[in-house]
Amino acid sequence: MAALRAAGCVFAEDEAELILAAAPTPDAAASMVERRAAGLPLELVVGWAGFLGRRIAVEPGVFVPRRRTEFLVEQALAQAPGATVVVDLCCGSGAVGAALAAGLGEVELHAADIDPVAVRCARRNVADLGGQVHTGDLFEALPGGLRGRIDVLAANVPYVPTGEIGLLPAEARDHEPRVALDGGADGLDVLRRVAAGAPGWLAPGGCLLAETSRRQAPAAVAAFTGAGLRTRLAVSEERCAHVVIGVGQ
Repeated sequence: MAALRAAGCVFAEDEAELILAAAPTPDAAASMVERRAAGLPLELVVGWAGFLGRRIAVEPGVFVPRRRTEFLVEQALAQAPGATVVVDLCCGSGAVGAALAAGLGEVELHAADIDPVAVRCARRNVADLGGQVHTGDLFEALPGGLRGRIDVLAANVPYVPTGEIGLLPAEARDHEPRVALDGGADGLDVLRRVAAGAPGWLAPGGCLLAETSRRQAPAAVAAFTGAGLRTRLAVSEERCAHVVIGVGQ
């Protein structure tokens, strides 16, 4: 614990408990503490991240799911409690898709990411839920048979403006893939592409949900509305979470 405190870990005691629980041997624990003290995110040290009561497997090179993104899942479950076809686009570890499937019950679950490392990780997290994970760029990754059938399309897209990547905390900036963070000049490049393509994939009344920031929310809402979706913004001040929700015709 002293090594973690010295490294500036604010919750050193809690982190030490998690590391000791995850380590198979004292030597392994010492190695894990060393990696954490060197700046590796705790989730990558222990190999999992907590997300809506589930342990989501994570590995180096994969975006670590954020607790604020739980709000996106909660909004999706409230918007479409009877959903049977769910897609987790830009899935990363697959945390969103896994949580949606767990909350909805028996669903047809698909997830997709352009990063093969993320795809491999996501397969581990959705396997017990019968999910399928695809590799490719946004909708190009999805089976054509999903067109017009998706009830919930969750897209936790990268939305950090390119020029602000260097301002991120070191844990994200140095240890997470840029493709999972960089949203282009204003951070909304990927969100706009998803909004434009979504109507052709949503079932009647199906919904698209994407996380954004307070500053970007008006432009994100405009992108959804411009794509022909009935749009609203959901906000959780407590979690600093902003989710754009668009419903298809």
